[in-house]
Amino acid sequence: MSGMASDHNNSSQEEYIPHYLQKEDPFASKLSREADIIAGFYLTVIGILSTLGNGYVIFMSSKRKKKLRPAEIMTVNLAVCDLGISVVGKPFSIISFFCHRWMFGWMGCRWYGWAGFFFGCGSLITMTAVSLDRYLKICHLSYGTWLKRHHAFICLAIIWAYATFWATVPFAGVGSYAPEPFGTSCTLDWWLAQASVAGQVFVLSILFFCLLFPTAVIVFSYVKIILKVKSSTKEVSHYDTRIQNSHILEMKLTKVAMLICAGFLIAWIPYAVVSVWSAFGRPDSVPIQFSVIPTLLAKSAAMYNPIIYQVIDCKFACCRPGGLKAKSSSKKSR
Repeated sequence: MSGMASDHNNSSQEEYIPHYLQKEDPFASKLSREADIIAGFYLTVIGILSTLGNGYVIFMSSKRKKKLRPAEIMTVNLAVCDLGISVVGKPFSIISFFCHRWMFGWMGCRWYGWAGFFFGCGSLITMTAVSLDRYLKICHLSYGTWLKRHHAFICLAIIWAYATFWATVPFAGVGSYAPEPFGTSCTLDWWLAQASVAGQVFVLSILFFCLLFPTAVIVFSYVKIILKVKSSTKEVSHYDTRIQNSHILEMKLTKVAMLICAGFLIAWIPYAVVSVWSAFGRPDSVPIQFSVIPTLLAKSAAMYNPIIYQVIDCKFACCRPGGLKAKSSSKKSR
């Protein structure tokens, strides 16, 4: 009986045909023209705000690049990732939505999928590194003082190498990039999990190393920080004024980091849930009209961070022009 069940599963996997091979034109939009126009305008607004906001953060940071703290360096890297998504990726999808079909063929589809996954993975791993930095600075004051600028640059090299590896793995024959079910955007080929065991291994590896593990580290770090904050006042009171002021600044940076991570995860988790359901649920069980909503929400993640920088009253010079004219006492505490 078990052998028969195994044969049935194998045959069902062999018979499965992904949505982009079921029709002659996989890049034709499956949405109404009105829905495509609305999505195009939405992405245009998101793209402009994201480009201006993240460009502003990078510009202000470049004016004081030699004085950036390790946490600020990581924040600038996050802005670079968000700007990359906006400049490299969004024009492709905006044009395609307005044209009511994907306009750039299979090569453009693979490039768009790679760029989106590369910068998205870079953003999440950067936030993971920031959460660990916050955890050390808040929960282990003595160890946190060891983290210097050169450690941040080493961390950046690891982040870019990590994102490059996982974004390029699909080109090695163990995965691929494919059109979304609605036709006017491209992503990782989650549907390979329906076709073979190798496809399931590929999808599970991506989910673990590029979503679940980083998210677990972020949640662990901030839970520990929240627990530590309750007793931090008594602990910090034993240090001198300079360290107390530095600790207050670290807490402000931590609030920014927590909001950034929360915004990113809120934007991307619905998309991840729909992708997992597409990969391991019944074939074509996710309605096309429903699948486009998490995709558009995920594309808005790059817009949130500059807004968070402005709303939180922290002492990032890259957050406001007045940062360069801080009081001398603030400079000493930094």
